[in-house]
Amino acid sequence: MTGVLVAASFVACDKDPSPFSPPVTPPAEIPISGAAVPGMESYDQTITDFMRKYAIPGGVVAVMRDGKLIYARGFGYADVENKTAVQPDALFRIASMSKPITAAAIMKLVEEGKLRLDDRVAPFIAHLTPAPGANVDPRWEQITIRHLLNHTGGWDRGKPNGGFDPIDRPAIAAAAVNAPAPASAETLVRYMKGMPLDFDPGERFAYSNFGFIILGRVIERVSGMPYEEYVRARVLQPVGANRTQQGKSRMGDALADEVKYYWPGAGVNAPLVPSVFPGEGTVPLNYGGFHLEAGDASGAWVSSTVDLLRFLGGVDGRANRPDILSAPLVAEMASNGAAVCPDGACYYGAGWFVRPTQGDANWWHGGTLPGTTSMLVRTYHNFSLVGLFNTRSLTANLEAELHTALWNALAGVTSFPAHDLFSTFR
Repeated sequence: MTGVLVAASFVACDKDPSPFSPPVTPPAEIPISGAAVPGMESYDQTITDFMRKYAIPGGVVAVMRDGKLIYARGFGYADVENKTAVQPDALFRIASMSKPITAAAIMKLVEEGKLRLDDRVAPFIAHLTPAPGANVDPRWEQITIRHLLNHTGGWDRGKPNGGFDPIDRPAIAAAAVNAPAPASAETLVRYMKGMPLDFDPGERFAYSNFGFIILGRVIERVSGMPYEEYVRARVLQPVGANRTQQGKSRMGDALADEVKYYWPGAGVNAPLVPSVFPGEGTVPLNYGGFHLEAGDASGAWVSSTVDLLRFLGGVDGRANRPDILSAPLVAEMASNGAAVCPDGACYYGAGWFVRPTQGDANWWHGGTLPGTTSMLVRTYHNFSLVGLFNTRSLTANLEAELHTALWNALAGVTSFPAHDLFSTFR
């Protein structure tokens, strides 16, 4: 079916920075929370099978049809040690699924007349100066907002012999510009201004967390508001996604109702790595082994399946739920970008992977960080699917596997309910 074809061409977005490869131990039991939905038992079975296969402690899945929330259930454990079951509206780090949220905020600024997609980026970040004496690549002057949205800005973290993601260099970047460690988003921009681009802006697609970090700074400069404040006020709260917030690196700063994050086969307190925060010694990789805050616009949002479907319903160009963007801007968000699938039939628009089909299109975006795997899908036939889980796989592309599982479960539904569960959740 169409979903299988889409999943097969899924493009992995986030790298696994760790060499640890512990054995997979399937969970002994998988409790399910939330109301059972007659006719949609395929989701219960498919998701529990998926979790057993990859030894996933906990997760949540929800489905929207014609703008109605028809299925929302929690699986497994939010806290394995205390046997706390995941609730259907639990909060998870969503990693790179944050990018569609940032893209929507950019489009909102365009709609407000404060920005154009073909504006050059350099003037908006001129105040973020490179290290004294650094040589700034002149091609920075060519980069536009559209290039950053399309991942064609000029950085290739996967380039052989030298490619890197600056977010993986929190100490190096801070030292380079004499700023506090770990490097903030602003510090990363200053550091990268002293590094050469990998290709000419607009030349080709190369997935870039850094490009979206820059977009966060543009949002701040143009709106005059902190990134999180603008996005919550102008994108999330208008659609009712009121619980979605920026996440924090340390376990002690977790949000209420946020799950714990687990390393495969090692639990919540392992593996231990040097903290990115100076003077903290070793910490669990998922809690201080990387600087989540620096990736704010790229991958630091924490959300629920319910909030994410409220968000998607507000930007999907469909009449079932009011859109916060005009029809032309929704179309622009899903418009042609650089081809990303092996068959050439899909591309990256503005914050979304897009595959035109059946007179409409499938949109999707996944995300992964240590302790996190997520996937959000808008289908061509008016469904929206979302899954969030509190681990990742070291042996499989878990984003792609989740994508396939969500579509396969949809294909197995025998009947769809008429109810709408949105009002039952915060």
